[in-house]
Parts: sequence; structure tokens; C-alpha cells
Amino acid sequence: MKRWVLNERNDLIEAVAYFGFLPFFANEIEGFSVEEMTPARLWFTDVPGPWEWKGPVISEGNCVYGKFFDRKAGFVSNKWFLDFANLRRDGYDFDARYEDGLAGNREKYLYDLIAARHSILSKDAKLIGGYVKPQNAGKDDWKPRTGFDTTITKLQMECYVITSDFEYEISKTGEPYGWGIARYATPEEYLGKSFAKNVYSREPDRSGKRILRHLHKVLPDVEIGLLERLAGYSQTE
Repeated sequence: MKRWVLNERNDLIEAVAYFGFLPFFANEIEGFSVEEMTPARLWFTDVPGPWEWKGPVISEGNCVYGKFFDRKAGFVSNKWFLDFANLRRDGYDFDARYEDGLAGNREKYLYDLIAARHSILSKDAKLIGGYVKPQNAGKDDWKPRTGFDTTITKLQMECYVITSDFEYEISKTGEPYGWGIARYATPEEYLGKSFAKNVYSREPDRSGKRILRHLHKVLPDVEIGLLERLAGYSQTE
């Protein structure tokens, strides 16, 4: 594997463009993650590092971000996301998946909430969706809707929802603080008409084969089974 050291966000943009797929956290493929490629001095310091790069990389790097890899986050370049979404969706748009009983009511409720908007912050989705208690709700007139984290992760794993940005709370002095808050959108909304028109233009199996060929090219020393698990596609199925 070509060795990458991520010293700045442009290095990350280049790595995502080269590999096409890049998990954020350590995984089965040793060394193949933002976590392992970034020097320790850039983690949790006053110097901007991977946590701070995520939003700008999404907006500048021609890529999308989400929990795509074994329910953990990572990047996929726009060049490969059409095939990736087609594969993970198995050729189904969300309504067809729901009608065929392949998605449940929890997924439909949260998907519809997100799809009805250009995008939505996670905290707003939780509040509007009834996952967290409104400030004006009484003790006895509100029951929480459960399963937000599990459901949003499933929608991302199936590529029906992506994280389109991270936004920060602003202090009284105008300074950002805390952890970045995820902003969710559907790929159709975020990537536009070209994605919506072309996402199902190939058979899902063909998309899977294309992805594996690419991964084998950029990760030639990695066992094929690990590449299959990364992509979510098995040639033997």
C-alpha cells in the first residue's frame, strides 16, 4: 500500500481521491485509516487535525462522509459513490425497499424526515423526530421515540443518508466550541440530479466488481476477503 502521512487537510483530500474509499478509524486493513495515517501530534490539540478537517474535506474534496464501513465512519470519493450507493442499496430506491419489506417503519420515519429537507442537523432531527424531549413537554404527555443512533447508522450503511457537514456551537464571544454536530442529507439532495439519474444505471453486481477491481489496484497487498468486507460485496454470492 502506498504510504500516506496526513499532515494537513489537503493530504486527506488527496488520499481520499487516490484510494476512493478511506475509513476514518482503524479497521481490519492495517494502516488503512485516517486514524493511523495521521501523526499523534494532530489529535486533540490546539492545532487543527482530522476532527476539524472533516467538514472542510467534505465540502472541498469531492467526496461524501458517513458510517459506511462496518457501521463506522469514513470517506468515499464522488467518483466512486455512484457505484458504492448502487451496490449498498442493491438497486433499490428507498421507497421500493420499504414497499418490499426490506426497510422497517423506524428507517422510513427517519428517512422521510431527512428527505423532506435540504439537510438537517442531528440535534434538530432528534428534536423534531421526537427522539429527545422538547423543553415545553410535561412529564406525562411525552414518550421518546427510540433507536435514533441505530437507525441513522443503518441508513448510512445502505447509502440512503450521508453526513454533509459538521457544524459547531458558537460561544458568546463568537468562537466555535465543542464537538462538530453532524448535518445529514440524502445523496440525491446533496449530490443533485446527476446522482439521482445515474445511481441505478448499472446492475449492483457490476458496481461491486468495479469497486473490487479498483480496491485491488490501490491496495494490491491486501487479502481479497478484506477488500470484500470493506466494500460490502462478495464475489462468491
